[in-house]
Amino acid sequence: MKSVTAAEANRQFSRVLREVSQGETFTVVSRGKPVATISASNMATAQRLAAKASLLARLSTQVATGSRDWSRDELYAREA
Repeated sequence: MKSVTAAEANRQFSRVLREVSQGETFTVVSRGKPVATISASNMATAQRLAAKASLLARLSTQVATGSRDWSRDELYAREA
């Protein structure tokens, strides 16, 4: 992972995108603090799918709590 200042990322955005398309990940730093990460979208998709699978696996083992005495329509009903 490479670091780049916000100003440098702005000036050399084409180069940053080219390197990202080749698998590089950049952390954008502003005033010495990391503010963003630029990475290939397929990497983000894979991470998102893994996180979703992990969440669904955890939720499937939990018992539902509380009571449901309302309908979906009542939940989204608009006040006149």
